[in-house]
Amino acid sequence: MKKTRVRRIERIERYLVRIIQQPGADKGHPFPVRLLLGFLSCVSCLFKGIVATRLFFYRTGILRRFPLGCQVISVGNITAGGTGKTPVVEIFARELQKSGRKVAILSRGYRKKEAPWYQRLFSEKIEPPRVVSDGRRMLLDSEMGGDEPYMLASNLPGVVVLVDKNRVKSGRYAVKKFGCDTLILDDGFQYLKLQHMLEITLVDKTNPFGNEHMLPRGVLREPVKNIERADYLFITKSDGHSEELRRRLSELNPEAEIIECRHEPRYLKNVYTGEKITLDWLKGRSIGTLSGIAVPQSFEDSLRRMGARVIYCERYADHHRYAAQEIIDALNKTSDMHAEALLTTEKDAVRFPRLETTPVPVYYLRVDIEILKGAENFHEAVQHICFGKRHAR
Repeated sequence: MKKTRVRRIERIERYLVRIIQQPGADKGHPFPVRLLLGFLSCVSCLFKGIVATRLFFYRTGILRRFPLGCQVISVGNITAGGTGKTPVVEIFARELQKSGRKVAILSRGYRKKEAPWYQRLFSEKIEPPRVVSDGRRMLLDSEMGGDEPYMLASNLPGVVVLVDKNRVKSGRYAVKKFGCDTLILDDGFQYLKLQHMLEITLVDKTNPFGNEHMLPRGVLREPVKNIERADYLFITKSDGHSEELRRRLSELNPEAEIIECRHEPRYLKNVYTGEKITLDWLKGRSIGTLSGIAVPQSFEDSLRRMGARVIYCERYADHHRYAAQEIIDALNKTSDMHAEALLTTEKDAVRFPRLETTPVPVYYLRVDIEILKGAENFHEAVQHICFGKRHAR
Protein backbone atom coordinates (compact mmCIF):
# COMPACT_ATOMS: atom_id res chain seq x y z
CA MET A 1 0.00 0.00 0.00
CA LYS A 2 2.80 2.42 0.91
CA LYS A 3 4.66 1.63 -2.33
CA THR A 4 1.51 2.31 -4.37
CA ARG A 5 1.03 5.65 -2.62
CA VAL A 6 4.65 6.64 -3.27
CA ARG A 7 4.36 5.76 -6.97
CA ARG A 8 1.12 7.76 -7.25
CA ILE A 9 2.76 10.80 -5.64
CA GLU A 10 5.77 10.46 -7.96
CA ARG A 11 3.52 10.27 -11.04
CA ILE A 12 1.79 13.48 -9.94
CA GLU A 13 5.20 15.08 -9.32
CA ARG A 14 6.46 14.15 -12.79
CA TYR A 15 3.26 15.44 -14.40
CA LEU A 16 3.53 18.77 -12.58
CA VAL A 17 7.20 19.12 -13.52
CA ARG A 18 6.31 18.49 -17.16
CA ILE A 19 3.52 21.09 -17.35
CA ILE A 20 5.30 23.83 -15.41
CA GLN A 21 8.27 23.65 -17.78
CA GLN A 22 6.13 24.23 -20.86
CA PRO A 23 6.87 27.67 -22.37
CA GLY A 24 4.26 30.24 -23.31
CA ALA A 25 0.71 30.64 -22.10
CA ASP A 26 -1.29 28.10 -20.15
CA LYS A 27 -3.85 27.59 -22.92
CA GLY A 28 -4.71 24.10 -24.03
CA HIS A 29 -4.89 22.64 -20.54
CA PRO A 30 -8.14 21.56 -18.87
CA PHE A 31 -9.69 24.21 -16.63
CA PRO A 32 -8.53 22.58 -13.32
CA VAL A 33 -4.94 22.55 -14.62
CA ARG A 34 -5.17 26.21 -15.74
CA LEU A 35 -6.51 27.07 -12.31
CA LEU A 36 -3.59 25.25 -10.70
CA LEU A 37 -1.06 27.01 -12.93
CA GLY A 38 -2.64 30.36 -12.11
CA PHE A 39 -2.28 29.61 -8.41
CA LEU A 40 1.35 28.54 -8.92
CA SER A 41 2.03 31.82 -10.74
CA CYS A 42 0.75 33.75 -7.73
CA VAL A 43 2.97 31.70 -5.41
CA SER A 44 5.91 32.36 -7.76
CA CYS A 45 5.41 36.11 -7.39
CA LEU A 46 5.44 35.73 -3.62
CA PHE A 47 8.55 33.55 -3.77
CA LYS A 48 10.29 36.10 -5.99
CA GLY A 49 9.63 38.80 -3.41
CA ILE A 50 11.00 36.63 -0.60
CA VAL A 51 14.17 35.85 -2.62
CA ALA A 52 14.73 39.56 -3.40
CA THR A 53 14.20 40.57 0.25
CA ARG A 54 16.59 37.90 1.50
CA LEU A 55 19.28 38.93 -0.97
CA PHE A 56 18.81 42.60 0.03
CA PHE A 57 19.28 41.69 3.71
CA TYR A 58 22.56 39.92 2.95
CA ARG A 59 23.84 42.74 0.73
CA THR A 60 23.12 45.39 3.37
CA GLY A 61 24.49 43.33 6.26
CA ILE A 62 21.17 42.86 8.06
CA LEU A 63 21.83 39.14 7.67
CA ARG A 64 25.40 38.20 8.42
CA ARG A 65 27.73 36.25 6.15
CA PHE A 66 30.37 34.15 7.92
CA PRO A 67 33.94 33.93 6.59
CA LEU A 68 35.96 30.85 7.60
CA GLY A 69 39.47 32.07 6.80
CA CYS A 70 40.06 29.58 3.99
CA GLN A 71 39.22 29.21 0.32
CA VAL A 72 35.49 28.55 -0.17
CA ILE A 73 34.42 27.63 -3.71
CA SER A 74 30.71 27.55 -4.43
CA VAL A 75 29.41 25.36 -7.28
CA GLY A 76 25.72 25.93 -7.93
CA ASN A 77 23.00 27.07 -10.31
CA ILE A 78 19.87 29.21 -10.43
CA THR A 79 17.53 26.42 -11.54
CA ALA A 80 16.12 23.37 -9.82
CA GLY A 81 17.00 20.10 -11.51
CA GLY A 82 19.97 18.44 -13.13
CA THR A 83 22.60 20.77 -14.58
CA GLY A 84 25.42 18.25 -14.12
CA LYS A 85 26.69 19.79 -10.92
CA THR A 86 27.99 16.64 -9.18
CA PRO A 87 30.61 15.74 -11.86
CA VAL A 88 31.88 19.34 -11.80
CA VAL A 89 32.21 19.26 -8.00
CA GLU A 90 34.04 15.93 -8.28
CA ILE A 91 36.58 17.13 -10.82
CA PHE A 92 37.26 20.38 -8.91
CA ALA A 93 37.87 18.40 -5.72
CA ARG A 94 40.19 15.97 -7.52
CA GLU A 95 42.26 18.67 -9.21
CA LEU A 96 42.55 20.72 -6.00
CA GLN A 97 43.66 17.63 -4.10
CA LYS A 98 46.32 16.96 -6.75
CA SER A 99 47.54 20.52 -6.21
CA GLY A 100 48.25 19.73 -2.56
CA ARG A 101 45.08 21.15 -1.00
CA LYS A 102 43.23 19.48 1.86
CA VAL A 103 39.72 19.49 0.43
CA ALA A 104 36.31 19.08 2.02
CA ILE A 105 33.00 18.99 0.17
CA LEU A 106 30.10 20.52 2.09
CA SER A 107 26.70 19.22 1.02
CA ARG A 108 23.18 19.57 2.32
CA GLY A 109 22.55 15.87 1.63
CA TYR A 110 19.21 16.27 -0.10
CA ARG A 111 16.70 13.54 0.91
CA LYS A 112 19.07 11.86 3.32
CA LYS A 113 17.36 9.90 6.10
CA GLU A 114 16.46 12.19 8.99
CA ALA A 115 15.53 11.48 12.59
CA PRO A 116 11.77 11.75 13.31
CA TRP A 117 10.60 15.37 13.46
CA TYR A 118 9.51 15.11 17.10
CA GLN A 119 13.01 14.01 18.13
CA ARG A 120 14.59 16.93 16.28
CA LEU A 121 12.02 19.36 17.71
CA PHE A 122 12.67 18.51 21.35
CA SER A 123 16.37 17.70 21.13
CA GLU A 124 18.60 20.35 22.72
CA LYS A 125 21.82 18.68 21.63
CA ILE A 126 23.64 20.33 18.72
CA GLU A 127 24.60 17.48 16.44
CA PRO A 128 27.89 17.62 14.50
CA PRO A 129 27.66 17.31 10.72
CA ARG A 130 27.41 13.81 9.29
CA VAL A 131 30.75 12.56 8.01
CA VAL A 132 30.19 10.56 4.83
CA SER A 133 33.96 10.21 4.37
CA ASP A 134 36.82 11.36 6.57
CA GLY A 135 39.21 11.15 3.62
CA ARG A 136 40.42 7.69 4.60
CA ARG A 137 37.28 5.58 4.72
CA MET A 138 33.56 5.68 4.00
CA LEU A 139 31.50 6.13 7.17
CA LEU A 140 27.90 6.44 5.90
CA ASP A 141 25.81 4.87 3.14
CA SER A 142 23.71 6.75 0.59
CA GLU A 143 20.57 6.53 2.74
CA MET A 144 22.15 8.30 5.71
CA GLY A 145 24.47 10.61 3.77
CA GLY A 146 22.50 11.32 0.58
CA ASP A 147 23.02 10.15 -2.98
CA GLU A 148 25.44 12.76 -4.30
CA PRO A 149 27.62 12.97 -1.15
CA TYR A 150 27.97 9.17 -1.09
CA MET A 151 28.85 9.08 -4.80
CA LEU A 152 31.41 11.87 -4.37
CA ALA A 153 32.97 10.16 -1.37
CA SER A 154 33.19 6.85 -3.28
CA ASN A 155 35.01 8.49 -6.19
CA LEU A 156 37.26 10.81 -4.17
CA PRO A 157 39.55 8.98 -1.73
CA GLY A 158 41.41 11.54 0.35
CA VAL A 159 38.62 14.12 0.20
CA VAL A 160 36.45 14.81 3.25
CA VAL A 161 32.69 14.82 2.56
CA LEU A 162 30.37 16.36 5.17
CA VAL A 163 26.59 16.67 5.20
CA ASP A 164 24.55 19.26 7.12
CA LYS A 165 21.95 21.90 6.34
CA ASN A 166 24.13 24.40 8.23
CA ARG A 167 27.17 24.63 5.95
CA VAL A 168 28.83 27.21 8.24
CA LYS A 169 28.84 24.60 10.98
CA SER A 170 30.14 21.84 8.71
CA GLY A 171 32.77 24.20 7.26
CA ARG A 172 34.09 25.01 10.72
CA TYR A 173 34.09 21.30 11.54
CA ALA A 174 36.10 20.51 8.37
CA VAL A 175 38.72 23.14 9.23
CA LYS A 176 39.01 22.29 12.93
CA LYS A 177 38.58 18.50 12.87
CA PHE A 178 40.28 17.58 9.58
CA GLY A 179 42.57 20.56 8.94
CA CYS A 180 40.99 21.38 5.59
CA ASP A 181 42.16 24.52 3.79
CA THR A 182 39.78 24.37 0.82
CA LEU A 183 36.00 23.97 1.03
CA ILE A 184 33.77 23.19 -1.96
CA LEU A 185 30.20 24.22 -1.33
CA ASP A 186 27.99 21.81 -3.27
CA ASP A 187 24.88 23.61 -4.57
CA GLY A 188 25.96 26.82 -2.91
CA PHE A 189 24.67 29.67 -5.11
CA GLN A 190 21.68 30.28 -2.83
CA TYR A 191 23.57 29.54 0.42
CA LEU A 192 24.62 33.08 1.29
CA LYS A 193 25.24 32.54 5.01
CA LEU A 194 28.72 31.21 4.27
CA GLN A 195 30.97 33.73 2.55
CA HIS A 196 32.24 32.49 -0.82
CA MET A 197 35.57 33.42 -2.35
CA LEU A 198 34.61 32.03 -5.76
CA GLU A 199 31.16 31.69 -7.29
CA ILE A 200 30.94 29.08 -10.06
CA THR A 201 27.49 28.89 -11.64
CA LEU A 202 26.30 26.17 -14.00
CA VAL A 203 23.81 26.67 -16.84
CA ASP A 204 22.31 23.69 -18.68
CA LYS A 205 22.58 24.29 -22.44
CA THR A 206 19.60 21.98 -23.14
CA ASN A 207 17.27 23.92 -20.81
CA PRO A 208 19.00 27.07 -19.51
CA PHE A 209 16.19 28.72 -17.56
CA GLY A 210 13.09 26.60 -18.19
CA ASN A 211 10.07 28.76 -18.95
CA GLU A 212 11.77 31.63 -17.04
CA HIS A 213 9.21 31.52 -14.23
CA MET A 214 10.25 31.26 -10.60
CA LEU A 215 9.43 28.20 -8.51
CA PRO A 216 6.87 26.68 -8.29
CA ARG A 217 5.49 27.88 -11.66
CA GLY A 218 8.88 27.33 -13.28
CA VAL A 219 12.30 25.95 -12.34
CA LEU A 220 14.11 29.18 -11.42
CA ARG A 221 15.33 29.51 -7.83
CA GLU A 222 16.21 33.14 -8.49
CA PRO A 223 15.51 35.66 -11.26
CA VAL A 224 17.77 35.16 -14.28
CA LYS A 225 19.41 38.58 -13.72
CA ASN A 226 20.92 37.31 -10.46
CA ILE A 227 23.44 35.37 -12.49
CA GLU A 228 25.42 38.62 -12.29
CA ARG A 229 26.77 37.32 -8.95
CA ALA A 230 28.78 34.56 -10.68
CA ASP A 231 32.55 34.81 -11.10
CA TYR A 232 32.64 31.98 -13.64
CA LEU A 233 29.86 30.50 -15.77
CA PHE A 234 29.93 26.90 -16.93
CA ILE A 235 27.65 25.96 -19.82
CA THR A 236 27.03 22.25 -19.25
CA LYS A 237 25.68 19.58 -21.65
CA SER A 238 26.99 21.72 -24.50
CA ASP A 239 27.32 20.59 -28.10
CA GLY A 240 29.90 23.26 -28.85
CA HIS A 241 27.37 25.57 -30.53
CA SER A 242 26.14 27.86 -27.76
CA GLU A 243 26.65 31.26 -29.36
CA GLU A 244 23.16 32.55 -28.54
CA LEU A 245 23.34 31.39 -24.91
CA ARG A 246 26.87 32.79 -24.52
CA ARG A 247 25.66 36.13 -25.86
CA ARG A 248 22.82 36.28 -23.37
CA LEU A 249 25.04 35.26 -20.45
CA SER A 250 27.56 37.96 -21.45
CA GLU A 251 24.78 40.54 -21.41
CA LEU A 252 23.64 39.39 -17.96
CA ASN A 253 27.18 39.20 -16.57
CA PRO A 254 29.82 40.84 -18.80
CA GLU A 255 32.63 40.24 -16.28
CA ALA A 256 32.27 36.48 -15.77
CA GLU A 257 34.40 34.09 -17.79
CA ILE A 258 32.43 31.46 -19.69
CA ILE A 259 33.53 27.84 -20.09
CA GLU A 260 31.62 25.28 -22.15
CA CYS A 261 31.70 21.60 -21.23
CA ARG A 262 29.85 18.40 -21.93
CA HIS A 263 29.14 15.11 -20.20
CA GLU A 264 31.33 12.49 -21.82
CA PRO A 265 30.46 8.78 -21.23
CA ARG A 266 33.56 6.74 -20.33
CA TYR A 267 32.60 3.13 -19.62
CA LEU A 268 29.98 0.79 -18.17
CA LYS A 269 30.43 -0.75 -14.74
CA ASN A 270 28.51 -3.67 -13.28
CA VAL A 271 26.60 -2.47 -10.22
CA TYR A 272 27.10 -5.75 -8.33
CA THR A 273 30.39 -7.23 -9.56
CA GLY A 274 32.38 -4.07 -10.37
CA GLU A 275 33.28 -5.40 -13.84
CA LYS A 276 34.06 -2.65 -16.36
CA ILE A 277 33.25 -2.91 -20.07
CA THR A 278 33.79 -0.51 -22.95
CA LEU A 279 31.04 1.56 -24.51
CA ASP A 280 31.41 -0.37 -27.78
CA TRP A 281 29.50 -3.18 -26.10
CA LEU A 282 26.31 -1.12 -26.45
CA LYS A 283 26.30 -1.01 -30.26
CA GLY A 284 23.31 -2.87 -31.63
CA ARG A 285 22.31 -4.35 -28.26
CA SER A 286 18.79 -4.27 -26.83
CA ILE A 287 18.73 -2.84 -23.32
CA GLY A 288 16.34 -1.63 -20.64
CA THR A 289 16.85 1.48 -18.51
CA LEU A 290 15.97 2.35 -14.94
CA SER A 291 16.46 5.86 -13.59
CA GLY A 292 15.32 8.23 -10.87
CA ILE A 293 16.94 11.50 -11.93
CA ALA A 294 15.76 15.00 -12.85
CA VAL A 295 16.14 14.56 -16.64
CA PRO A 296 15.84 10.84 -17.54
CA GLN A 297 15.36 11.61 -21.24
CA SER A 298 18.95 12.86 -21.59
CA PHE A 299 20.30 9.62 -20.08
CA GLU A 300 18.20 7.44 -22.39
CA ASP A 301 19.08 9.52 -25.46
CA SER A 302 22.80 9.28 -24.68
CA LEU A 303 22.55 5.47 -24.78
CA ARG A 304 20.76 5.63 -28.12
CA ARG A 305 23.50 7.87 -29.52
CA MET A 306 26.03 5.21 -28.55
CA GLY A 307 24.17 2.64 -30.64
CA ALA A 308 21.99 0.90 -28.03
CA ARG A 309 18.40 -0.14 -28.75
CA VAL A 310 16.45 1.08 -25.72
CA ILE A 311 13.35 -1.13 -25.71
CA TYR A 312 12.19 -0.62 -22.12
CA CYS A 313 12.34 2.43 -19.83
CA GLU A 314 11.37 2.59 -16.16
CA ARG A 315 11.39 6.08 -14.64
CA TYR A 316 11.04 7.17 -11.03
CA ALA A 317 11.10 10.61 -9.41
CA ASP A 318 14.45 12.26 -8.70
CA HIS A 319 16.23 10.76 -5.66
CA HIS A 320 13.76 7.84 -5.47
CA ARG A 321 14.78 5.33 -2.80
CA TYR A 322 14.58 1.91 -4.46
CA ALA A 323 13.09 -1.17 -2.83
CA ALA A 324 14.54 -4.55 -3.76
CA GLN A 325 11.26 -5.61 -5.39
CA GLU A 326 11.33 -2.59 -7.72
CA ILE A 327 14.76 -3.60 -9.01
CA ILE A 328 13.65 -7.23 -9.37
CA ASP A 329 10.52 -6.17 -11.30
CA ALA A 330 12.59 -4.03 -13.69
CA LEU A 331 15.07 -6.88 -14.19
CA ASN A 332 12.28 -9.38 -14.91
CA LYS A 333 10.65 -7.03 -17.45
CA THR A 334 14.03 -6.46 -19.10
CA SER A 335 14.60 -10.22 -19.31
CA ASP A 336 11.05 -10.93 -20.55
CA MET A 337 11.57 -8.44 -23.41
CA HIS A 338 14.81 -10.28 -24.33
CA ALA A 339 17.00 -7.28 -23.57
CA GLU A 340 20.62 -8.06 -22.79
CA ALA A 341 21.17 -5.73 -19.82
CA LEU A 342 19.58 -3.16 -17.53
CA LEU A 343 21.31 0.24 -17.62
CA THR A 344 21.13 2.92 -14.94
CA THR A 345 22.99 6.07 -13.88
CA GLU A 346 25.80 6.23 -11.34
CA LYS A 347 23.63 8.35 -9.05
CA ASP A 348 20.90 5.70 -9.16
CA ALA A 349 23.35 2.85 -8.64
CA VAL A 350 24.29 4.05 -5.15
CA ARG A 351 20.62 3.60 -4.15
CA PHE A 352 20.30 0.03 -5.43
CA PRO A 353 19.76 -2.61 -2.73
CA ARG A 354 22.02 -5.64 -2.80
CA LEU A 355 20.84 -8.60 -4.90
CA GLU A 356 22.49 -12.02 -4.97
CA THR A 357 21.56 -12.94 -8.55
CA THR A 358 20.07 -11.09 -11.53
CA PRO A 359 18.52 -12.50 -14.74
CA VAL A 360 20.45 -9.93 -16.82
CA PRO A 361 23.53 -7.87 -15.89
CA VAL A 362 23.02 -4.41 -14.37
CA TYR A 363 25.42 -1.66 -15.47
CA TYR A 364 25.73 2.02 -14.67
CA LEU A 365 27.13 4.56 -17.10
CA ARG A 366 30.21 6.35 -15.84
CA VAL A 367 30.28 9.96 -17.08
CA ASP A 368 33.04 12.57 -16.83
CA ILE A 369 33.12 16.25 -17.73
CA GLU A 370 35.06 17.38 -20.79
CA ILE A 371 35.80 21.02 -21.62
CA LEU A 372 34.92 22.22 -25.12
CA LYS A 373 35.65 25.97 -24.96
CA GLY A 374 37.18 28.41 -22.50
CA ALA A 375 40.13 26.32 -21.32
CA GLU A 376 42.43 23.61 -22.64
CA ASN A 377 41.33 21.08 -20.00
CA PHE A 378 39.97 20.92 -16.47
CA HIS A 379 43.41 20.98 -14.86
CA GLU A 380 44.13 24.29 -16.57
CA ALA A 381 40.65 25.58 -15.73
CA VAL A 382 40.93 24.76 -12.03
CA GLN A 383 44.44 26.21 -11.80
CA HIS A 384 43.28 29.43 -13.44
CA ILE A 385 40.05 29.72 -11.43
CA CYS A 386 41.40 28.76 -8.01
CA PHE A 387 45.03 29.92 -8.12
CA GLY A 388 45.20 32.59 -10.82
CA LYS A 389 44.69 36.29 -10.30
CA ARG A 390 41.01 37.15 -10.36
CA HIS A 391 39.67 40.25 -12.02
CA ALA A 392 38.19 42.82 -9.64
CA ARG A 393 34.41 42.61 -9.37
